[in-house]
Amino acid sequence: MYNHTIVGVKMKKNKIVIILLIIIFFVAVVLVFSINSKSSKKQLSKKKTVKVVEKKQQTLEDIRKKENIVFLGDSITEFYPIHDIYLDLPIVKSGVSGYKTTDILDKMDEMVYRYNPTKVFILIGTNDLNNDDPEEVEENIKKIVENIKNNRKMAKIYVESIYPVNKSVNENVVSNRNNDKIKEVNSNIEEYCKKNNITYIDVYSLLEDEDGNLDKKYTEDGLHENDLGYARISQVLIKYIYDIEV
Repeated sequence: MYNHTIVGVKMKKNKIVIILLIIIFFVAVVLVFSINSKSSKKQLSKKKTVKVVEKKQQTLEDIRKKENIVFLGDSITEFYPIHDIYLDLPIVKSGVSGYKTTDILDKMDEMVYRYNPTKVFILIGTNDLNNDDPEEVEENIKKIVENIKNNRKMAKIYVESIYPVNKSVNENVVSNRNNDKIKEVNSNIEEYCKKNNITYIDVYSLLEDEDGNLDKKYTEDGLHENDLGYARISQVLIKYIYDIEV
């Protein structure tokens, strides 16, 4: 799919920047919760009929003791500097460069079941869309979800949108992928998730520029994310890891 050595070197740059961005995000979340909590108490004192429902946020220790999280996908997952960002959280990086939905379907035991996950984050489909029919890709993503539901009934499933690409950065790497097909698959998968009570995470819109392409600041080759791109993605995913509602 792409030269591992070149991408691997790029992924090792600016780790401190990533960690600082994540720390900033944590601080922001704490501030948001603090402000919202004070605001809720004031509103409750004025309106006795308002019912406030609070969801307990997981702590680091909760996650270490209770969770076993799998990130499932292709090279975008394989190159994700997960352990630099999430440090010692119990996260398994189960991504293989070049993999398509069919590859994952053929290796569900090896890539998912053997870890007995409590949470599975699915990001797959961009390699399929290099050549394959979007409807086939959608059906295969649904099969992956259904297989996990049937074989690991206690696992929470999160389906990420397929990320945008930017052919103007490197046409050879992006190849036949295009954002129209990606958005079509994302839209249909989002609808499927809504109907089946599966959490769908829209990362696409957070990575796109004003033209709907992968923002150049988030990539070096138009397909894979750079350090800043992974930092942005992590700011989105971390609330699902900690069960934070913002």
